[in-house]
Amino acid sequence: MQEAATLLKIDLTDANAVIQGYGNVGYHAAELVEEIGVKVTAVTDWRGGILNDKGLDTKKVYAHCQKTGSVVNYPEADNITNAQLFELPCDILIPAALEGQITHDNAYNIKAKVIVEGANGPTSPFADEVLDDKGVFVVPDILANAGGVTVSYFEWVQNVQKLFWTEDDVNQRLQQIMSRAFYEVYDISVKEKVNMRTAAYMLAIDRVARAKRLRGIFP
Repeated sequence: MQEAATLLKIDLTDANAVIQGYGNVGYHAAELVEEIGVKVTAVTDWRGGILNDKGLDTKKVYAHCQKTGSVVNYPEADNITNAQLFELPCDILIPAALEGQITHDNAYNIKAKVIVEGANGPTSPFADEVLDDKGVFVVPDILANAGGVTVSYFEWVQNVQKLFWTEDDVNQRLQQIMSRAFYEVYDISVKEKVNMRTAAYMLAIDRVARAKRLRGIFP
């Protein structure tokens, strides 16, 4: 999200985000974007959602969710539906719950400048084409939510070397890897004139093929 905002000249301290899902992915996404100055204006969960154009306090919303089982009826916001969330005017849309959420039915009505896919497969192939035509910058799931498996790799490295990194060490290394990965994908996107999802697949396939060649698995 940060790298996409830099490319598109979006000032994150003056930007707003809406997030589908308020579980392990959605809540922490909300917390992190709030920390860097993004205003979270709407969130949803399995029961529905809430909207406050002036911004939500993500920690208070989480406390309300823990107490009641849902973000719905949070006292400092208006209730909305999951469908309404996707069509809200916003700078950043983060689908962080279910697959198949951006489809033929709502792709034309999406007003976000950037979509960062925290969930796996939230966008249908048809919607992908619509968003591309509309000029919406999509950071695809294969790139956007790769942080989890990257940190699993960090855990393996520490175990093998009998090291213990601090949380700051982990976050700094993660930032470097994710930033590098973003620009590797973006460079392919520009060079080959394809969207970010296709570029990410191209990079992934090339890496697998190179690894197999180096290991002598096939000539």
